[in-house]
Amino acid sequence: MLVDFRPHTRLRGKTPVDLTSAVTPVVAALSEGTADLARVRVVCDWVQYRENFRDVVDVRPILPPPEQGAEGERTATPRRVRNDDVEIAVDVRRSAGVALKELTAARLCEDGEDRVYLEGWGAGSASCIWEFNALYWSALELWEKVTGQTYDQARPGGEIDAPNKDAARELIHELFAVWDGLARSGTLPEQLYVVELGAGNGGQAKVFLDEFRKLDRAHGREYYRRLHYVMCGYSQHVLDLASETIAGHSAHVSSFAMDATHPVRLLGFLRYKVFLIRVSNVYGNLPTDEVAQLGGRTYQVQTRAYLPASGAAELAEHVSAGVDQLPTLVHQLLRLGPTLLADAAPAHFANVDATVEFWCRIWSLVRLAERYVPVISLDVYELAPSVSGGMLRPLLESGADVRMHVNNGALASFTDSLMLLHPFGKLVCHDLFVTDVQAYRTEFRGPGKYDGSVVNWVNGPLLAHVGRRKGFEVRYVPFAHRAGGDIITMTAQVTD
Repeated sequence: MLVDFRPHTRLRGKTPVDLTSAVTPVVAALSEGTADLARVRVVCDWVQYRENFRDVVDVRPILPPPEQGAEGERTATPRRVRNDDVEIAVDVRRSAGVALKELTAARLCEDGEDRVYLEGWGAGSASCIWEFNALYWSALELWEKVTGQTYDQARPGGEIDAPNKDAARELIHELFAVWDGLARSGTLPEQLYVVELGAGNGGQAKVFLDEFRKLDRAHGREYYRRLHYVMCGYSQHVLDLASETIAGHSAHVSSFAMDATHPVRLLGFLRYKVFLIRVSNVYGNLPTDEVAQLGGRTYQVQTRAYLPASGAAELAEHVSAGVDQLPTLVHQLLRLGPTLLADAAPAHFANVDATVEFWCRIWSLVRLAERYVPVISLDVYELAPSVSGGMLRPLLESGADVRMHVNNGALASFTDSLMLLHPFGKLVCHDLFVTDVQAYRTEFRGPGKYDGSVVNWVNGPLLAHVGRRKGFEVRYVPFAHRAGGDIITMTAQVTD
């Protein structure tokens, strides 16, 4: 048996965690059961997100490689058999006061009948939780009306870091230095493009544009006259708010509602023309797989969204439906949206507010079952368009067992964005970045729930590795204009 207690920093301090109370009951349940203890991993995390997709105790099968057939071909999908390897996952933050021994024993005996599954097994990036995430941004106005709070109020501490005058001035001075040099050589384009992905409510755009105009007047080069600021976001509702916020600069601003994973699809006309791409709190909100290296073998973490049976029964009664009807109603919600669902299912929903309430309650209930499935070859696993899974090899093989995000959506967005940059351009991103693989071995990094959306930390070493392969220098530093906090600033620009 292997016991991996990851939140070791919480074993000391004013309110230290009691390791024995989090681990001993789980080991006791295992020792009294029938599991082969030599094939069990007990992993303890501190899940910092109060709303998340995990139970206090989860059981994750670790499946064997597919068997080879008579002529050497492998069967399509491995199947779990008795006494396969298994991982018992414990959320230490919520384990106090819980009968862990009894709960662990019950989890080990479960056969799935106490769950209402919303989907089959698959890669994490393909889970329906990302359809919920997309629905949140596309129908945000309805969600805010029913919940009574805006999306930025739902974020811990509200809108973070990027709307900062000092940070804006620093970027603007860097731009002016680049443009002055190009102007002296006669190679400065007439149109000067800046792109923002994840415009939010327009606060950071307004600060940037206000400071830009002020500094340009002092600089005397009339760069503001030539500036084109392109705001991009997933939610048209939020973009409309942003447009109101920057109304004083509207002659210099364009906005696009777009999928952040493929910016070139809409912004291809800016290829190699953009001098600055600003990204804030976007990458961690994009679909991601997870992979792991356990005992020298590479696995993909497959997930399956479900509703706990007790909560599902209560909700089904509330909407005058059978429990077996809930998956259909959920997928209708994700396909049609709240407004059309109210028309399509009047027997269950009296009006649009009722469908949004159903949406909120489903989101609160939804959990993720997980299992580890062997990856036969990293080289045939596509992380993002033109990015091979082989990029993961140096990270996964960097030491002890590890589980990490792939951040497929962030990788796609990042590599796409690099194609927009002018040779003297720069990408600047503020987000929750893991900057050392070791951090994945010591702390839980998501997924968590922020209001109606999904959030994960971003695999910084992987983005840096991919960026270097494409000829870009990628750096990470703590956000320089605010003390404390977890926000990291990533920069990427062509290697000198």
